[in-house]
Amino acid sequence: MKIKISNLHLSPKDNITYDDLILKELKVGKDKVKNITLVSQSIDARKKDNIFYVLSFIVEGDFDSRVLKNKHVTKYESAPLRMKYTSFNDNLRPVIVGFGPAGIFAALYLTRCNAKPIILERGGSMDERIASVNEFLKNKKLDSNSNIQFGEGGAGTFSDGKLQTNAHDSLISYILNEFVRYGAPKNIIYESMPHIGTDNLRNVIKNMRLDMEQRGASFYFNTKLNEIAFEDDGVLAITSSMTFKTRHLILGLGHSARDTFKMLYKHDVKMEPKSFSMGVRIEHKREFINQMQYGNFFTYLPAASYKSAVHLPTGRSLYTFCMCPGGEVMASSSEEKAIVTNGMSYYNRDKENSNAALLVNVEPRDFYKSSPLDGLDFQEYYERQAFNLANDYRAPANLMKEFIEGDVAKNIRSVKPSYPHGVILASFKGILPDYVIDTLKEGLILMDKKLHGFYHPDAVLTGIESRSSCPLRILRDEMGISSKYLYPIGEGAGYAGGITTAALDGLKCAMKIVDDYKKNNIEI
Repeated sequence: MKIKISNLHLSPKDNITYDDLILKELKVGKDKVKNITLVSQSIDARKKDNIFYVLSFIVEGDFDSRVLKNKHVTKYESAPLRMKYTSFNDNLRPVIVGFGPAGIFAALYLTRCNAKPIILERGGSMDERIASVNEFLKNKKLDSNSNIQFGEGGAGTFSDGKLQTNAHDSLISYILNEFVRYGAPKNIIYESMPHIGTDNLRNVIKNMRLDMEQRGASFYFNTKLNEIAFEDDGVLAITSSMTFKTRHLILGLGHSARDTFKMLYKHDVKMEPKSFSMGVRIEHKREFINQMQYGNFFTYLPAASYKSAVHLPTGRSLYTFCMCPGGEVMASSSEEKAIVTNGMSYYNRDKENSNAALLVNVEPRDFYKSSPLDGLDFQEYYERQAFNLANDYRAPANLMKEFIEGDVAKNIRSVKPSYPHGVILASFKGILPDYVIDTLKEGLILMDKKLHGFYHPDAVLTGIESRSSCPLRILRDEMGISSKYLYPIGEGAGYAGGITTAALDGLKCAMKIVDDYKKNNIEI
């Protein structure tokens, strides 16, 4: 019999194995249990004096019906998701622009359907991209096409590799299992807040690409989509040196492809402005956050995360985003003479500081004048204002106490900023909109009432964070089509927020395309 045991509690201080925990719960001997699989793990830290893991298992064994009387036990009926890959026979190969999460999973599915997709990526391959990123971090020499925003893997490659999402879809388990298939840690399957880490994610994506190449996919790195041209029976994807004709031009552009958005708008591709967010990165010492979240249990638990939001009478909200335990604040510019920050963590999350974005909602009414592209110009203006403060890629920063008091700190104190190009202590006046600054000040005081201790006078605020999402949406119909033959997907198109939802959007787009060409079902 297979059973599911749910909601078992285990203190991180307890020296007991999962096997012993289950045997104790079921009141059976070892000989009765054949196999144990951990399927869910989270940490309940609501009471700092009683923190525990919440665990669920699938257990196979020789049990009789009496075990079902246990309130934690139910009979387990497995219904595994079985993906079908239908042979795709269009004589024009699909073309995917962008190899971030959305493009990766669109390409993966199409490759398994023998579609032999063509992938155009403006940035470099993983090794090339890492080299260009390091050149910028060390010597401030930016490659505007191959950087933390562009290149194999997309912007999420240089992040924490977070995979948690509020979306509920059976395909999410498929996505997580595919990451594991290509080398991700297996615990992303069962942890409530899974993360791969930037170090693992780079290898996973490279492995995915190598497998797709062996199955017939063609990759063109350092190849930007410069133009498109519509024909009666397809669309031309035009680069500086090649032209590809297709009936399926899948646009996984990412949120920073401003030049490509402008090119598409010139061709009357329908877009609309949408809300996005701006703010700063906040850094505390990792050990401080661990103690704040876990109390006396902090030495028994992994690096702590947090999540919070407050809503003000003005209609603005302040919320944390992309929290990176034991991580670093990154220089994430994709254009010269502009400052963009983001957070990044390695899998072990063992750096000195923990950081998160502190973001304020920016609505179309704040920037819209006459074009859906106005939000791009709005972002760029403030990113350049941030650069102009020091004119050398040092980022504007302030400390929590002085920022709240409307002053500027005279020196860094106990929290050392991790931003690689250094910081210049300054007011954020003129570097962020006034309503963003005001919301940050009011919201941080309220946030401290939820995250007790979050208001630490030495915490460092580094700006600006402006690329959490795209300020426009490319419109599409229920089939995922924008203009004829165009399929916008993922975060850049305005339909996702994070690695998992972008991957899900790309996967579903590919599945819809293949549905139109159903022929011979094959299973892999």
